[in-house]
Amino acid sequence: MRVSCLIATLLILAAPMHAQEAERDAAGIVRDAVNHWRGLSSYTEMSMVIHRPDWERSMTMRAWTKGDKQSLVRVIEPKKDRGNGTLTDDNNMWTYSPKVNRVIKIPSSMMGQSWMGSDFSNKDVARADDIIDQYDHALLGTEELDGITVYEIESIPHEEAAVVWGREVLTIRDDHVILRHRFYDQDGELVKTLESLEIAEMGGRTVAKRQRMSKTESPEEWTEIQVNSVEYEIDISDSMFTQSNLRNPR
Repeated sequence: MRVSCLIATLLILAAPMHAQEAERDAAGIVRDAVNHWRGLSSYTEMSMVIHRPDWERSMTMRAWTKGDKQSLVRVIEPKKDRGNGTLTDDNNMWTYSPKVNRVIKIPSSMMGQSWMGSDFSNKDVARADDIIDQYDHALLGTEELDGITVYEIESIPHEEAAVVWGREVLTIRDDHVILRHRFYDQDGELVKTLESLEIAEMGGRTVAKRQRMSKTESPEEWTEIQVNSVEYEIDISDSMFTQSNLRNPR
């Protein structure tokens, strides 16, 4: 009887520890995936294709990031869009268009709107850390895919979190590459999916070279971003991430 009671007590004590360990592991997997993609700093040359059933638009961009708060994206081609840019610094986001020659701050009410006419929202571009800081994470399952361990993680926002999603589900390889990122509304309906279509060694690490964002209700409409080249852990001055540089590149 004493042995049985001891075993039961150990099982009760072990259960919450196991739950805490699983939660910590899931949060760590998500955090490592975001940090792996971003690095301490980075410079990327990429192309974006916005596809609709009756038209298609493409552009080439350059992007710089530093830490987890600063980023700058600038359009290079086509000529008519050259110079358009997006700057993020901490919780603030600005856009610039040479046509109107104005730097415009994006209010929080517009963060859910389309970024540069694509299927990505302003918030998708500006607030990658929300998934780390404002969500609880749980490991749903693990599988082997082509000899690589893959984790499925459910991320539920904190009650006070200023996010639009009811939950998000990420499929992440153990080398930190996100294979799929699904976004669900408050009613549990799948709204859109970001999927990695091509994975490659670039910049000294394994990354998603080509990704597609598509909406559940209109799968024939999508946006693809392809990384053409990337460098990590480079020296970038803080002056890169200023409104002055957004308007007048140095």
